[in-house]
Amino acid sequence: MKRLLIVGYGAVAYLLFLAAFLYLVAFLGNFWVPRSVDHGISAPIGQAVLVNLLLLAAFGVQHSVMARPAFKAWWTRVVPSTIERSTYVVLSSAVLVLLYWQWRTMPTVIWDVWQPVGRTALWALFWLGWAIALAATFMVSHFDLFGLRQVYLAWQGKPYTHIGFHARWLYKLVRHPLMLGFFIAFWATPTMTAGHVLFSIAMTGYILIATQLEEHDLVGALGDEYRDYRRRVPMVLPWPRPHATPHPTEAAPQG
Repeated sequence: MKRLLIVGYGAVAYLLFLAAFLYLVAFLGNFWVPRSVDHGISAPIGQAVLVNLLLLAAFGVQHSVMARPAFKAWWTRVVPSTIERSTYVVLSSAVLVLLYWQWRTMPTVIWDVWQPVGRTALWALFWLGWAIALAATFMVSHFDLFGLRQVYLAWQGKPYTHIGFHARWLYKLVRHPLMLGFFIAFWATPTMTAGHVLFSIAMTGYILIATQLEEHDLVGALGDEYRDYRRRVPMVLPWPRPHATPHPTEAAPQG
C-alpha cells in the first residue's frame, strides 16, 4: 500500500508539472487561458509592479533554495527521499499556479511587430524556445528530473542511484540548453508589454543567478570532470571556443 501511495503521489506531481508547464506556454503566448501575462488582474501600476515582483521572487526563492544540496539534506529528514523530488515538483507547480492566479496586468506596449514576416519569425522562435527547453530535459533524464524515476525505483523496492550520463546533443553546444530554451521563449514575442518585459527581465536575472549556484554544486559533485566540461562548453549562449579539446567523458548537468 505504501509503495502504491508513493507511485500515485509521483504520478500526480508529474501531471501537475505538465499542467503548469503547458499553462506557462499559454500564459506567455496569451493563448486560450483566462489569465495570461497580458490579461491578468487590473491594478494601479505601482501595485502591479510590486505584486508581480513578489510573485516572481517567490518562484525564484522556492525553486533555488529547495534545489540546494544542503536544503535537500535537511528536507529529507522531514520528507522521505523517495518523494523528495516529487514534492519539489509539486511546490514549484503550486508557486507557478499562484503566479498565474495573482498576476497583475501591465498593458503598456514596449514593441509591437505587425510586419507579417517579422511576426511569424518571432512566433517561430517562441515555439522553438519551448521545444528546446522540453527536449533538453530528455537529453539528461526527464523522468528523474521530475521525480518519476525515484518513485518507480521505490515501487520496485530498489534504492535510488544517481544517473551517470554524457554531454550529448545540445549539451555539447551549451551547458544549460534548458535555460537557453527559456530565454528564447521568454523574449520572442511580436507584442511585448510592460508586464511581459518585467516577467522576462526578472526570470532572465533569476536564471543567470540560479545557473551559477547550480554550477557550484556540480563542481562540488563532479570535480575536475565538470571543470573540464565548463572550460570547453559555453554556459548558455553557443559561442564557439576555438581552443576547446574534445574529451571522451563529457559530463552534463543533472538539474
